[in-house]
Amino acid sequence: MTTIEVDENEYGSWTVFRVRGEMDLVTSPRIRRRVHDAVAGGRHDLVIDLSAVRFCDSSGVGVLIAARRLLRSCGGRLRLILPEDRDGHVGRVLTALGVRRLFEVYEDVPGALPAAAVADAPLPGQRVTDRIAP
Repeated sequence: MTTIEVDENEYGSWTVFRVRGEMDLVTSPRIRRRVHDAVAGGRHDLVIDLSAVRFCDSSGVGVLIAARRLLRSCGGRLRLILPEDRDGHVGRVLTALGVRRLFEVYEDVPGALPAAAVADAPLPGQRVTDRIAP
């Protein structure tokens, strides 16, 4: 069964999506929709934490590239979390496809956020979790 979970938190002007599970043909549209909803809501600085994604196919990579393009078109920023110290599947896929260089990549969420944003704790009610099962 293909599943994905997405937690969303806001830190100042930054929105952080923590993604867990598998990014594939079934689940990737949910990530795409979340990014579009964030941008439509005026959130143009995004961090996508992929450290807990255990599988990513070409549709997942396509969502990341499309998110980068969308955010650049509106003057926003996209940062990915791909820890180097782990044998991360997503990092290997992006490297193998030659697209990792397109992204600002960080080891962890605090490293990806400006210091002022890290000091901002998420407000109650800002955490959203989606679970997708076919």
